[in-house]
Amino acid sequence: MNINGTPTRTLRAHPEHGSVDIIDQTRLPHALHWLRLSTLDEAAHAIRAMQVRGAPLIGVTAAYGLALALSDEAGDLHLQNAAARLRATRPTAVNLHWALARMEGLLQPLAVAQRRTAAWREAAAIAEEDVRQNAAIGQHGLVLLRRIGRRQSGVLNLMTHCNAGWLATVDWGTALAPVYAAHDAGLAVHVWVSETRPRNQGLLTAWELAQHGVPHTLIADNAAGLLMRAGKVDAVIVGADRVAANGDVANKVGTYLKALACADNEIPFYVAAPRSTLDFAAADGAAIPIEERDGDELRRVHGLDADAALAALQQLPATAAVANPAFDVTPARLISAIITERGVCPAGRLNSLYPEDVHV
Repeated sequence: MNINGTPTRTLRAHPEHGSVDIIDQTRLPHALHWLRLSTLDEAAHAIRAMQVRGAPLIGVTAAYGLALALSDEAGDLHLQNAAARLRATRPTAVNLHWALARMEGLLQPLAVAQRRTAAWREAAAIAEEDVRQNAAIGQHGLVLLRRIGRRQSGVLNLMTHCNAGWLATVDWGTALAPVYAAHDAGLAVHVWVSETRPRNQGLLTAWELAQHGVPHTLIADNAAGLLMRAGKVDAVIVGADRVAANGDVANKVGTYLKALACADNEIPFYVAAPRSTLDFAAADGAAIPIEERDGDELRRVHGLDADAALAALQQLPATAAVANPAFDVTPARLISAIITERGVCPAGRLNSLYPEDVHV
């Protein structure tokens, strides 16, 4: 996707220097800042502190984090400890665990002297696979979008929640991949972007849509139902952090409410997710762990002060009791279809696209 007209990916690997560059997403949309990761500690912090966000990008970053960890020491114990350290950073996004399991499965049988080179090579393969899968999601989703009737003005009005664009992946995105494909194909598309409190990932969605020239409007989260009821939304499309075997979907908190509003207004509700987000070992949504994040994310609001400097505003006392679940689970019955790199299927029929995984 584009930044100021220049095709850009969210991650740049430098195996020859033993480092990886990421976009520090905690500084967006106010500043575009590239951050260099050179150690396991820095990679783990980037994931935990949400300098990288989005399940697919978290998985890719974890893979590179393991490669960074093996730069100086690649023995069995160090490999296991590094993987455990990265695995503990975020519990809900299954891509993290999928990527680490893939890396460990490849590296453990190898001689210690071979592991460093193999780790960088496999992390790059995971990154390239992410790009291909997201591009395929975009094309499968484009077929769906072409079929949706426009309720107003001939423009296809879509709504999304959180950030599931190219900032959440290496490129293209998941939920926004069909949006970019539609825009690039010449379809008249407009996106309603919910702000997604408390971390305001919707601001990142608005930023990247603006960079690529896609018409959009930012809304408060709670305005979604009103817009749907007024006939101003033709479909909702979101990403996912984990999809259970039965099609239940964990995504950023607030997704479930949008799915309920869609059901009440007979609006299609789509989920876009690559294979690495599907967890066939989780029978249903009840098996998905829900991350509870620091309460200060609610107590403080981040933005620019009067001097255009990044600042945090305390909106609640430090002692105020708050609850901050980062995700919720949308049941399969509320999902019109799931879009993957292999095609589109009903939420409860993932086995039709991935028959090799039904035994897991």
